[in-house]
Amino acid sequence: MIHALKPYPAYKDSGIPWIGDVPEHWKQLPGRACFTEKKVPNIGLLEKTVLSLSYGQIVIKPPEKLHGLVPESFETYQIIEPNDIIIRSTDLQNDQNSLRFGFAKTKGIITSAYMCFQTQKLLIPEYGHLLLHTYDLMKIFYGRGSGLRQNLDWRDFKYLPCPVPPLSEQSAIVRYLDHIDRRIRHYILAKKKLIKLLEEQKQAIIHQAVTRGLDPNVKLKPSGIEWLGEIPEHWEVKPAKWYYREVDERSSTGSEELLSVSHITGVTPRSEKNITMFMAESYVGHKLCREGDLVINTMWAWMAALGIARQTGIVSPSYAVYRPIQKDAFLPQFIDLLLRIKPYVAEYVCRSTGIRSSRLRLYPEQFLSIPIIRPPIVEQQAILDKIYNATSELEHAIHAYNQGISLLREYRTRLIADVVTGKLDVREAAANLPEETDETEVLEDEFAGDEETAEEELESEPEEE
Repeated sequence: MIHALKPYPAYKDSGIPWIGDVPEHWKQLPGRACFTEKKVPNIGLLEKTVLSLSYGQIVIKPPEKLHGLVPESFETYQIIEPNDIIIRSTDLQNDQNSLRFGFAKTKGIITSAYMCFQTQKLLIPEYGHLLLHTYDLMKIFYGRGSGLRQNLDWRDFKYLPCPVPPLSEQSAIVRYLDHIDRRIRHYILAKKKLIKLLEEQKQAIIHQAVTRGLDPNVKLKPSGIEWLGEIPEHWEVKPAKWYYREVDERSSTGSEELLSVSHITGVTPRSEKNITMFMAESYVGHKLCREGDLVINTMWAWMAALGIARQTGIVSPSYAVYRPIQKDAFLPQFIDLLLRIKPYVAEYVCRSTGIRSSRLRLYPEQFLSIPIIRPPIVEQQAILDKIYNATSELEHAIHAYNQGISLLREYRTRLIADVVTGKLDVREAAANLPEETDETEVLEDEFAGDEETAEEELESEPEEE
């Protein structure tokens, strides 16, 4: 995959610490010479294709994600064209992780809260986007914005130093980095498919253990639950309200540990996540949960966004917190696994209410009526031991593949920065690349399902309608 790239033969000092030396023949120009800002309002609803900026990609927003917006509101959106550069310029203070620059390949409309740039004639559009994307990866915009939440505006770009190679060299850089990016994305997607297979194997082991136990010859009985079928004869089946009650304690100080509730990691401290977006100014009035409480992200229960709290903390006021009635009914790890298996998640979907599939909510009265199966406590521990022993190698393999993905992404980030700032010369490598056929396939989103991006998505939903 990697070519033997070398530095340019001669360099000069750019005078900018975060750029360093640049090739001697490159120009250095202010942002105003490279970009112009544009804003074309969608007056008269000329365009109806709604776009969004998602993890650095400009994508068509599906109808179910429009969240009640009426057509008239789209007059306030702006029209964007292919080759426009879109910038999410808001809230630098709270969000230092997401990719803020996208490159439009489709005509449509997008929120006017974003900035829209076009490149001047001395930059090809793809290179202009790569340059700003590189600065985004280098995190040079943080601390530049104005206002309480540090929002960027044209003044922050007007004098932005921009290294500018000749147009032919820009084309070579774009071609080379596009080639490498395609290959890295294919590698990542291949690894993610393997991870998905391993996860499915792991979930099959968990499902069998928590619904049938460990004895293959155990006598079974009808559970009375159509979607679960038969269970061991000595197991108990009762509605969730026998085991849990809803509690609504509120924080008076907001100083407790802030917890996230995710379908991937359950209930965990938000400080352990690489997520800083959508932070509230105050957490006074947030819900308190205690160790052993079951917390459900009401809006995302249909994705199994729930778990058992391992410590006292605070969660969103819109989440549901349930406290055990019988302390010895379930081991926390067992009920955490049980309530995440596919039949239970499917039941959350059936019992949730909402006007759209993406806005379904599982309210307490609905959850507390769901039947829960319960093995004896000693058997729960034996089941947990079996699951951990049977899935440890799978977990190790999943971890190794995820590490490989992280290393590929780190390499790509470093390579982009080195090439766009002139540390590596790709002219010869780009000239020797094989001719690319037209890309007719649509590569899957390589970030889909990632822990960080998935949890950003969960946190991005408004807490109230």
